[in-house]
Amino acid sequence: PILGQQITPDVLRYIPHTTSEKMMGKYKREDAHLREFLKFSFEAKKQYLVLKNNSFEENLEDSNNLKELFSQIYQLDKPVIAKITGHAIAGGAGLATVCDLVYSVPEALYGYTEVKIGFVPAIVSVFILRKCGEAVSKDLLLTGRLISANEAVEKGIFTAIFEASEIEEKVEKIAENLCSQASGDSLRLTKELIGKVQELNLEDGLNFAAKMNATARATKDCKAGIAAFLNKEKILW
Repeated sequence: PILGQQITPDVLRYIPHTTSEKMMGKYKREDAHLREFLKFSFEAKKQYLVLKNNSFEENLEDSNNLKELFSQIYQLDKPVIAKITGHAIAGGAGLATVCDLVYSVPEALYGYTEVKIGFVPAIVSVFILRKCGEAVSKDLLLTGRLISANEAVEKGIFTAIFEASEIEEKVEKIAENLCSQASGDSLRLTKELIGKVQELNLEDGLNFAAKMNATARATKDCKAGIAAFLNKEKILW
């Protein structure tokens, strides 16, 4: 069951082609979240009409802007948290993919639907391959299918699911804990380590990790943390 009901194959086939208010009326008695997605499809079509007449240079500039956005999020020296309270489709799915921690409501649908309209999920492919590997990436990027929040957790895209009534409080608490219970230097270096070490072979990866270890030991945060540990004091960052 998805969205509290069973969505049939007929509905799933219908969704990618739903771009008008008249079509949306077919499902007025269905779940509110599904209706919201159909409205999203209608609005997305209007944006795609703008892209239709772009030159190659204009498309490349636009693509580079998106590349820079994704790169800045992925390489930012602080953890980036995504809180998903609605459907994350195509570009929205891409934004969630590059975030470090991703929390969603159970009703959310998720998918990289670019192939269904002649697009290529190009930039996000770099990140989902890192996050989920080739098999999951091929499944989601080639089929363009929508998955539930539960399946997104199973595939390692979402971190956890919270009910809509509690997601705001839960995610805020997680963010507060990161700020107060973890060193800023440690978070920065650990995020850099995760991002870079997977590009290296085993020997180079171990050497890079050893250098990061030595770098961390020289930071003020590490020295303060060790002092607090030895003095049996609680440290708040």
